[in-house]
Amino acid sequence: MIENLLALSFATAVLVAIPGPNVALIVANSLRFGLREGAKTVLGTTLGVALQLGLVVLGMAALIEFAAEALAWVRWAGVAYLVYLGVRTWRQPADDLGGIAAKPAVFWRACMIAAINPKTLLFNAAFLPQFLATGAGGAQFLLIAAVFLSVLLLGDLLWAAFASSARRAFAGYGRFRNRLTGGFLVAAGIGLALSRRNA
Repeated sequence: MIENLLALSFATAVLVAIPGPNVALIVANSLRFGLREGAKTVLGTTLGVALQLGLVVLGMAALIEFAAEALAWVRWAGVAYLVYLGVRTWRQPADDLGGIAAKPAVFWRACMIAAINPKTLLFNAAFLPQFLATGAGGAQFLLIAAVFLSVLLLGDLLWAAFASSARRAFAGYGRFRNRLTGGFLVAAGIGLALSRRNA
């Protein structure tokens, strides 16, 4: 069992190192608002993935398939929203870092973007069971899910910290920072758009 958990931790760390829609959103919010809001974004995306894992832990294959089908439609609203935010941020004039107000919806926006991605739902449904011992019960699946979410949380917090430190480097380049942030938001939208359920 220890070997399975170590293998899961390593595999999850590798996955976190590969940027996707969630990481793009985390980086964008950390660049725009700083580490605190970046951390809120991480908590939101982690909760969104946890909601998906709830279906996986329940083991409802038919429900997972139905949810993935439904999310394939809902995600286009998320795509449009992210692209809209990206374009709006890109076009904003240079501003002082101290005058940028955090958005109260950062956490829930991140949760929604993570939860409506049908690709991650189906991927996690196939990925996590590989680390279960033969004949494992629900308690072991919960442990596997907890380890997965913990590594995901820590890895994404590192992304937020990295982007936040880069934010300070761009303190005197407000327009460039806005364009960089807008670019990451658009990239998150494109990543979500490309997350087809059969990918």
